[in-house]
Amino acid sequence: MLNIVWPIFIIISFTFAIFSGNLEQLNTSIFESTSDAINLAISLLGTICLWNGIMQIASETSVIEKLTKILNPVVNFLFPKLKNNTKIKKEISMNMIANILGLGNAATPLGLKAMQSMQEENSTKDTLTDPMMMFIVLNTASIQLIPTTVIAIRNSLGSENPTSIVFPVWIATIAAAIAGITVTKIIIKSTKNNNK
Repeated sequence: MLNIVWPIFIIISFTFAIFSGNLEQLNTSIFESTSDAINLAISLLGTICLWNGIMQIASETSVIEKLTKILNPVVNFLFPKLKNNTKIKKEISMNMIANILGLGNAATPLGLKAMQSMQEENSTKDTLTDPMMMFIVLNTASIQLIPTTVIAIRNSLGSENPTSIVFPVWIATIAAAIAGITVTKIIIKSTKNNNK
């Protein structure tokens, strides 16, 4: 779909620029936006490398195990069917920790690994299990204490106070997580009742 939408937008933009006499401004904006994109990519790359490195070091130490133990009651509540599966619970915990630290790019491979492990345990391969649904909702809400990616973007674009986003992010992500978890729990419960 995007293969159709983007070319249409580009053709419309060029056509409008030609007929309105703004072709020079279009050329200028193309070069400026590519320069901005490269600067933003370099800024984000540094932040991502730093936090991915920290997560890699943490995974080799006892820090992750301690954090996993702290998150264990939450994980058991959200994923009651996985209480006895320590491997998947650790993968979910690492994903949650990465999201809490605002490391969306580090959380993605950890999340994919957890989903792959849950799919291996899934007896019906073409249907999501209850833990898989809850995990998707949890990742979409993505509670963040330190939204590092957003802070890095705001900093690279010259924000005077890039960390002012922190408190609103807490409110938004916690509210989204509570709403998502509540609705998912209700759907899972109603599905179980209908299947009885």
